[in-house]
Amino acid sequence: MTDHTAHSHSHGKKGFRLDRVLSATAVMLLVVGILAPAQLGSLVMDVLGALSRTGLFIAFAVFLVAWLKATGAEGLVSRAFTGNPVRMVFLAAAVGGLAPFCACEVIPFIAALLAMGVPLSAVMAFWLASPIIDPPMFVITMSALGLDFAIAKTVLAVSIGLFGGFGMMMLERLPAFADPLRTKAAPSCSSGCCSSNKTPFSDKPVWTFWKDSNRMKTFTKTIRENTFFLLKWMTFAYTIQMVMARFMPSDWIVNVLGGSGFKPIFLGALVGAPAYLNGYAAAPLVAGLLEQGMSQGAAMSFVMAGSVVCIPSAVAVWALVKPRIFTAYVGFAFVGALLSGLIWAAVS
Repeated sequence: MTDHTAHSHSHGKKGFRLDRVLSATAVMLLVVGILAPAQLGSLVMDVLGALSRTGLFIAFAVFLVAWLKATGAEGLVSRAFTGNPVRMVFLAAAVGGLAPFCACEVIPFIAALLAMGVPLSAVMAFWLASPIIDPPMFVITMSALGLDFAIAKTVLAVSIGLFGGFGMMMLERLPAFADPLRTKAAPSCSSGCCSSNKTPFSDKPVWTFWKDSNRMKTFTKTIRENTFFLLKWMTFAYTIQMVMARFMPSDWIVNVLGGSGFKPIFLGALVGAPAYLNGYAAAPLVAGLLEQGMSQGAAMSFVMAGSVVCIPSAVAVWALVKPRIFTAYVGFAFVGALLSGLIWAAVS
């Protein structure tokens, strides 16, 4: 749950950091204050009210990911990549939907799996499911979009992993999909979760982590970093939501992403890929769009496509594997998002 979608700039000898997310929030409020000063006070109060209502969910999400990191429970993930290939795909898709780890942790892990000869089908299943949902994101999604949406997103995330995994199982024997890694596969990340040189998911769990001073430091550091991370993104998202509610004509949302049928679902997936910022920020943003007339199917296709093929995730995948593997990844993600939107539209 580390911020890997918006990095800070450094200025001066001491490396003063200007956070892009906080800066963007400040700019939005400044523009509202200049163009519609009468709206600024109520908008800020609405943002603070939304944060207070989400506070318990944020606290739980932060505690959960800190506990998992401090205990080293991510070591359990590696067990999904042993045994029968069909079993591997099922386990990889399920674990991908449950592991609360940021993309820059997953990238070197996947590089190691591919280098060791783990079937591309299992890796694809994990890679597709992993960015869509995790336990903290489930909590945030539930608070913003409801329990039904959060459960559906989790089930569909695993389903997309299975779809991509078994689809790749039919393709991976073709010569075009042999040797998937680039010759110079060295993706980098300036995020804090990439600072360690050890292989991700390599630790064995230590459940009584408080007895180890280093693990306690990991716990407190993760609490601190992720509290800041979630608060800044949720503030940013709620600010966008309140601005849209006041100034964006609802007729526009209804005309583009409202109604039934395939068109809004397709557009939701198409817009989701480049427009998606962050899974935690997306939940309140989509909640605001739904209030203004976005269809349920378009909402689901938006979050599913955006999670997997948003620009940060796509760049990481492109840096790691050859173009044909990247094309398969994007193809499975987009088709899976469309199917997810159609399924959710039918049952919601």
